[in-house]
Amino acid sequence: MNIGEVSAATGVSAKMIRYYEKVGLIHAVNRSDAGYRQYTVQDQRILAFIRRARELGFSLERIKTLVGLWEDTSRHSADVRQLARQYIGELDEDIAKLQSIRNELAYLADHCHGDSRPDCPIIERLASGDGH
Repeated sequence: MNIGEVSAATGVSAKMIRYYEKVGLIHAVNRSDAGYRQYTVQDQRILAFIRRARELGFSLERIKTLVGLWEDTSRHSADVRQLARQYIGELDEDIAKLQSIRNELAYLADHCHGDSRPDCPIIERLASGDGH
């Protein structure tokens, strides 16, 4: 397959495929005599794997680790699980932080009169630099 075909088959843009090759996320593929990249079914599977991992929010560094684990037939599933659990912990921290931000903003919005007066607790809190 050429890059356009593998892009269409995986949903990964040609630009991203070239980038993944450049940063070593995928191996350099064979090229035709004319210099065009030639992709195999295995390359297609790896790109689909990467696309799905990106959809789940994994960083490129973690995806590189996951691809390595996927290709390592002697791996232990515990290694993959540990990586997923670590990421879940980070997501939980991010969710808690976003929930806290949301709660504070909701509190401020609830205490803003929303009328023609110039005083506004939202602006005042932002101007004070007070995070609480």
